[in-house]
Amino acid sequence: MTTPEAHDVEASLRAAGLRVTDTRRAVFSALHGAAHIAAEPLFDRVRESLPGTSKQSVYNALGDFVEAGIARRIEPAGQAGLYELRVGDNHHHLVCTQCGHVEDVDCVTGAAPCLHPSDTRGFAVHTAEVTFWGVCARCAAAA
Repeated sequence: MTTPEAHDVEASLRAAGLRVTDTRRAVFSALHGAAHIAAEPLFDRVRESLPGTSKQSVYNALGDFVEAGIARRIEPAGQAGLYELRVGDNHHHLVCTQCGHVEDVDCVTGAAPCLHPSDTRGFAVHTAEVTFWGVCARCAAAA
């Protein structure tokens, strides 16, 4: 797992308007080393560096990060919510229907929100979420 420098973590948290705490620092660092991760395995990673951390404090930090815009929660159908630090570029996801592996895919057609609904019904659209479902290369090779 790649660990960001402590000052980068603290700067990111402060820039998002969040107070720097040991739990937030550990959660951010654990997220930094994972492209898409559910809260449970993230909690396990955080406990390695901060053994006294509660599961609730990890969930609270994740919620704070999503609310502050420094993390994103995606919810592929049939899977636990996954968290990632890649935000702000309106990218999409490829999800394997066999093993559940998730990969990022850049925006399909240009600038955010990439897709434009034929009728917004008065919504001011700012984000389009697209999930591509299929079989990853590893599962296809095993078949």
